Amino acid sequence: MKLTVFGATGGIGGHMVRQALDAGHAVTAVVRDAARFELRHPALEVAAVRGLTDPDLLLPAVKGSDAVLSGVGSRGRKAGTTASDATRGILGAMAATGVRRFVAVSAAPVGPPAEGEGFFGRRILLPIVSAAFKEVYRDLAVMEDLIRNSGTEWTVFWPPKLVDKAVTGRYRRVVGGNVARGHTISRADVAHAMLAALGDPATIGRAVGVAY
Repeated sequence: MKLTVFGATGGIGGHMVRQALDAGHAVTAVVRDAARFELRHPALEVAAVRGLTDPDLLLPAVKGSDAVLSGVGSRGRKAGTTASDATRGILGAMAATGVRRFVAVSAAPVGPPAEGEGFFGRRILLPIVSAAFKEVYRDLAVMEDLIRNSGTEWTVFWPPKLVDKAVTGRYRRVVGGNVARGHTISRADVAHAMLAALGDPATIGRAVGVAY
């Protein structure tokens, strides 16, 4: 497949690029500054753009792709509307080029409490995390609304706390809900799950919880 990855210099995006190349895909990695992206590969194209809010700037990176994946997200509690603004631009470029498949990362607190979640997770942990990062999750909720109304063949992933560990390919996944008592997952395994969704029609038009 020919894939376009946004947020390629981020934790999840970087793993998606590397794993996709290892799997034999051709990848266009979209970055703000090509000098910050040191990976080189015969099947890799690096597209440097000034920003992600103008669909016209993104057209060359998206045109001809079989799917678009986004690891774009907030880098802090006060990141404003980073995720929704970027996603609006990406979706505009997809509409203009006719690319249909879109897989993006959100966050577990944006989704509903997991079925079977314990008292601590539902009544203590989730409210604390949601309050601490309320601006981030508000932006991600707007992003998800844009995706759901985009007319694309979309999948959104809801990971919990992200950690830096090697990819294992061993995690739990819930289509349409969050993972009960799933408190962490590595960025590498979120990338693995997002790439795996490209071959899974059951994830189209659904949010997917993923956690250990």
